[in-house]
Amino acid sequence: MPSMDAARRRLRLSDAHVSVLGLLVEEGRVPDELAGAHAELQEAGLLDSDSKISADLYPLVSTLMEPRVIAQVENTGPQGLTRSGAVVGDDFIFTHENWPGEAESEYVPAEPETLVWALSRMVDLHRDFTAEVDSGEVIVSTVGMLDQVLERMENGEFEEPEAVAVATGAPARLAQALAQLNCMWRMTVVWKGAGKQQDADGLAVSALSVWDCGLEGYWLREMPAEPVFDGQVDSDSELRARRTSAKELWQLITDLLPDGAQLASPPQPQPAS
Repeated sequence: MPSMDAARRRLRLSDAHVSVLGLLVEEGRVPDELAGAHAELQEAGLLDSDSKISADLYPLVSTLMEPRVIAQVENTGPQGLTRSGAVVGDDFIFTHENWPGEAESEYVPAEPETLVWALSRMVDLHRDFTAEVDSGEVIVSTVGMLDQVLERMENGEFEEPEAVAVATGAPARLAQALAQLNCMWRMTVVWKGAGKQQDADGLAVSALSVWDCGLEGYWLREMPAEPVFDGQVDSDSELRARRTSAKELWQLITDLLPDGAQLASPPQPQPAS
């Protein structure tokens, strides 16, 4: 169920609830398949009986309708895939975090100065106390080998990394690192404006992919290089992962976000004729 914590301006909403709010703003009506989500918003007091959106939702809805920057965080771990992120508008910033197994995400207002911190917390970026954290060690293999190792690890063979390496033909270090895997996460930032990479919609995009391998530290996946688009990677594609540190990842997350010069100017209101 959706809910609101008015004292802290927090909201719990599912994707269906967000879709209802967007449709009400743009079209003023909701299709039958979203009737349940619409009713839940009314029951929670976020919509009135005439489907008018509560004024408390204005900052979030206005930001979602006209985003300047969107950050997406995908985290794959033992409890499955969770999706979190942030939306930056002209006047407001909201972060949202998903809980494993829950339909709703928590939307919370944020300040520009806290955005990198919030994104880092979504992936549990923390100091690495293991030895040789800045070693720069590199593992080279293929995407197909990675998939085979992960499949065997998921089937309970994570306690025998050397045997997994022999069975798959993968490098021993790949199996040893993945035996300590906590999660894999990918962070993607898109915006309207200038950037080194453009997606199919013409939006600028930057991204990074990381393995959090516990005692084996953090590994930055350098190949296939992010952002990866559909059809670019197959089982024969080169895999290269480099051991890194939380300090470097903090800077890489910071660098994902566009600066003011990269953002397209928002549309200006036209003078009345």
